[in-house]
Amino acid sequence: MDDQTQTELEAAAFRHLVAHLQARTDVQNIDMMNLAGFCRNCLSKWYRAAAVERGIEITDAAARERIYGMPYEEWKARHQREATPEQKAAFQQANGH
Repeated sequence: MDDQTQTELEAAAFRHLVAHLQARTDVQNIDMMNLAGFCRNCLSKWYRAAAVERGIEITDAAARERIYGMPYEEWKARHQREATPEQKAAFQQANGH
């Protein structure tokens, strides 16, 4: 496989992942962190870092909006629930706190 095709496939997989996460608003970031070690916020930071590596300035807010599909504050108001004590404990344990 040539590099261009690989890049196109990776981009398509990324777009599919982002669309999937935008559709699955029932999946909370803390659950993703506890199970997979990353969340939507991590993905937005990676997106922004990739832009900066290429000399493209993008704000944290713009990167988050790309991943969440709406402004972050709006997503939180619509979809984020308070973490349960169990979720918080799992997060603390997974992150060595």
